[in-house]
Amino acid sequence: MTQYGPVPDFPVKDKIVVITGGGSGIGFALVKLCHSQGARVLVGDLKLTGEADEYISQTSDHNIAFAECDVSSWKSLHDLITASVNNFGDVPDVYVPCAGVFEPRWSNFWDDTDEESYKLFRINIDHPVKFSRLALRALAGAEKQGVVCLVGSTAGIRANYFASLYSASKFAVVGFAKSMGQADPEEGVKIVCILPGMVQSPLWTVRDDKVAEQCKYEDRPGLQPVDIAEVMLKMIERKEYDGGTCVLKTPYEERVEEVGYLKGLSKEADEYDPSPRPEPDISRIKGVLAAERGKEWT
Repeated sequence: MTQYGPVPDFPVKDKIVVITGGGSGIGFALVKLCHSQGARVLVGDLKLTGEADEYISQTSDHNIAFAECDVSSWKSLHDLITASVNNFGDVPDVYVPCAGVFEPRWSNFWDDTDEESYKLFRINIDHPVKFSRLALRALAGAEKQGVVCLVGSTAGIRANYFASLYSASKFAVVGFAKSMGQADPEEGVKIVCILPGMVQSPLWTVRDDKVAEQCKYEDRPGLQPVDIAEVMLKMIERKEYDGGTCVLKTPYEERVEEVGYLKGLSKEADEYDPSPRPEPDISRIKGVLAAERGKEWT
């Protein structure tokens, strides 16, 4: 079976980077950082903050563009990749599903106002998972390697009674990132995940409820969005962060929380495995992606 990876060092200069939630917070910090490194950047969001709008409108190099995107809509996520083709002539090389919500009144466990499904899960889980699948399809079609950088949270490795849905959603993102590590050597698509601690962003500051106060936001040391964006850029660009790597970043430390797939293969053979099993036959998966390889994005 053909292997298309692993992904080598992957500098963003001259590459196309698409970022959902790129109109504010961590996403906007990463937009500016990637653009400063010579990337062509597509910002996907429902709307831009004044600062983001000013930044994009004052950029004269035509290497940054905005496309309205509702991440809860799979069609909107698909159309975001189409917007990259329309603006920059190709599908993106780097995909960052950064948009997310923290226990809004309209979707959380305790108020329980959702009628059919939790919208928070649609945004925080379905969106990054579906965008990763679209990335695999787009990159296979373009016959090029790429990177997906997911956004988890320290809440994805710790329990949180107050924010149970948010915590569950981030546990899911971490588990998905680990599960997709093998896509790096097999398909040349590196999927990694950042686990930020408290970040001073609109997720906390632009709200009409008392969640920030109840979570003791003012009493906790927080990072700036650029602190997380800088780690994300390292993870995107450096091959040492292989597929499945999850990096924790808090005001106190930065460390690899979960090693990637390739590094995991080099672990001691006698390391404890709670459920030993033979490696699965992935020929069906290889066949699915082989059928998508070389197909023009539509």
